[in-house]
Amino acid sequence: MSEFIVGHPVVSRETLKRLEIYQALLAEWNRRINLVSSATLTQFWTRHIADSVQLLEFADRSEGRWLDMGSGAGFPGLVLAMVGADYKTSFDFILLESDQRKSTFMRAVARETDTSVNILSSRIEETPPVNAHIISARALAPLPKLLDLAERHRAPLSLCIFPKGATADQEISDARKEWIFDAKKHSSKTDPSATVLAIGEFRRG
Repeated sequence: MSEFIVGHPVVSRETLKRLEIYQALLAEWNRRINLVSSATLTQFWTRHIADSVQLLEFADRSEGRWLDMGSGAGFPGLVLAMVGADYKTSFDFILLESDQRKSTFMRAVARETDTSVNILSSRIEETPPVNAHIISARALAPLPKLLDLAERHRAPLSLCIFPKGATADQEISDARKEWIFDAKKHSSKTDPSATVLAIGEFRRG
């Protein structure tokens, strides 16, 4: 297990048990449907759990509506819903995923771990505005597209938190051809080559 999770003083044994159930279900379901790369299953605690949990540190509030766009197998949204109470947060998590199979998987995990989340099986562009205070997306799209998707779902003074890889600077440059925004760059705690972008107000240029 990742030291980031196991060694953190505010993570309860109950939460760790939920995450272990998550791990087992992911391995089981991944044999039947392509949820994540099989190679990452052995890196579950760092690649998926710790990588997701770190986003809570970049949030500028501890409550409100958190929208995770393109949740896939539940990273980061479902993980954050599981650990939120241990990190003294009380967000209402909305997980948006158009793939019905992945949505079914997340519902199974939520049910087996008794995790409170709202899972929506629809396209981001077609979903009624969520009015979210925090918006996240992991490995979903380049930054210009992410801002386009997030625009309809943000609340006033919302914050977007987007993990990015080595292309972060290029994506920021590309996005500024269409958008006006300030981006804070945070170093990822799980990948030295990765960056977490925190973007507040943004508007079309």
